[in-house]
Amino acid sequence: MTLALDIRLKRVSKVYREGDLVTGLIVIQCKNEVRHGGIFLALDGDVNLQLSARSVGIFEAFYNSVKPISLISYSLEVSKPGKLSAGVTEIPFEFPLKVSANKKLYETYHGVFVNIQYMLRCEVKKGMLAKDTVKTAEFIVEYKEHAEAAVKKPVEFTITPDSLSNVKDKSRIPSFKVRGKIDSTCCCITKPFTGELVIEECDMPIKSVELQLVRVETCGCAEGYAKDATEVQNIQIGEGDVMRGLPFPIHMVFPRLFTCPTLVTANFKVEFEVNIVVIFNDDHLITENFPIKLTRF
Repeated sequence: MTLALDIRLKRVSKVYREGDLVTGLIVIQCKNEVRHGGIFLALDGDVNLQLSARSVGIFEAFYNSVKPISLISYSLEVSKPGKLSAGVTEIPFEFPLKVSANKKLYETYHGVFVNIQYMLRCEVKKGMLAKDTVKTAEFIVEYKEHAEAAVKKPVEFTITPDSLSNVKDKSRIPSFKVRGKIDSTCCCITKPFTGELVIEECDMPIKSVELQLVRVETCGCAEGYAKDATEVQNIQIGEGDVMRGLPFPIHMVFPRLFTCPTLVTANFKVEFEVNIVVIFNDDHLITENFPIKLTRF
């Protein structure tokens, strides 16, 4: 017998903060009367850590440190074994988003090696000979307003061949001078990353000027850490051989689920960097790196 199961949150945005009530409806639709072995609902918030391929096997201690970290967990029996009538059945639910004194809810974050997720899971038991019906739904957790606020930290920079530190043969680099400013390296996640860039001079034609957002995820423990940097997004802010001496804006919006306020804990870290990349016509490139700190407010 077919049975359609859905979890509908009352808050359309699906965004909650610690102390809120997560409320909604379990909606079950069936054409005929259906027997069931009980209906169960669970709320779980976990940090899932994963090692990159190059880190596996380096430290045996990692195998303990990469176990999922439980942040919050509730479960309840919504309905005793019985029958579901034909048609639509709606069952309201309510969970308090509270944790014990020694724990803290981190913001929802979807990364490569670190994932912080909050899920609702509903299960309708159907007995030994039938497969249980399961439905999951994710909701988003954000920090409250008393969380750390961004303090403006402007940075001015100049990039020349002499300022590059990771180049062995500087004689092969064309003569250039790139000047600019970043309005703040401490950024509110809900506001754009902004600044200004000027190509003062460059002997070689330029192919592209790009702004790259990088996540730096660290997993581990006291015995050792695995640190991996991966690209979140890449935005072209200058196309072709841009005009010399003309300022053009730096503007980037932080993607919600793939960024979160900078997070440093005993077992993992989530940090962010911005790279300004100038690509020449021969596909050689220069990069200037800026560590940034993200906050909720």
